[in-house]
Amino acid sequence: MWWVSLATLAARVRLLGSGRGSRSDPNDALSTAIAALRDPHLRTVLVEDHAMVLRLLADRHQDLTSLPTQAVCRLHALIAALAPGGVQQRISAGSAACRLRAIHPDSAVEAARKQMALELVADIRRLDRNIAEVKKRTTTAVAASGTTVTDIYGVGPIVAALLIGHTGDITRFPTNGHYASYNGTAPIEASSGKVVRHRLNQRGNRQLNHALHMTAVTQISRDNPGRTYYLGKIEEGKSTKEARRALRRKISDAVFRQLRDDART
Repeated sequence: MWWVSLATLAARVRLLGSGRGSRSDPNDALSTAIAALRDPHLRTVLVEDHAMVLRLLADRHQDLTSLPTQAVCRLHALIAALAPGGVQQRISAGSAACRLRAIHPDSAVEAARKQMALELVADIRRLDRNIAEVKKRTTTAVAASGTTVTDIYGVGPIVAALLIGHTGDITRFPTNGHYASYNGTAPIEASSGKVVRHRLNQRGNRQLNHALHMTAVTQISRDNPGRTYYLGKIEEGKSTKEARRALRRKISDAVFRQLRDDART
């Protein structure tokens, strides 16, 4: 019952009260009020706090970081159409601006392409400034929160903001298993016969799962206990994907412990 939402309970009240599940504003209001008053397992609604600030900043950072890549791809295509031989390497706003200064359009089409390319260069520079500003604000906000989740190897300010912001009230999860189920690191049984296998859980909060994945990638790439654990799983016969999933679950448990400690203090 702990996981049943208020909306589900309200629907049950409507069905049991009238024999019909149809909705209307008066029926919704009455059934929601009855469900909220009678069920002791519902969570208390809390005022939005610092965690929501971190969530907004982390989501904004993720939204912004996807835009420069799109702009660079479009810029690359435009310069390739303008310059003989195209562009062989990945370009930046600075290198693109230098390349465009050497291009003198011979037609209206080329002039339009160059103008659009210059606008994309300005867009990329603006986005880079915005990303840097949001990262600075996020770093300040994470430090102000006093969290210890950054003590985990590979958890920087942006990842910490994602973890805190998308976890919310950590006390709503009774155990680390509940938390792992919520963030998608609890594996799904996929065994067959004598072969014991677990497959990737595609459910759960994908933002949290992404933050845990990025932490795992960082730990695997550098010398630390996480990499030792990962290599140990491979020596046990696990595939690289299985070992990485096991490490993500271990990181999830560590995040759970740190956030619970933060909540107590």
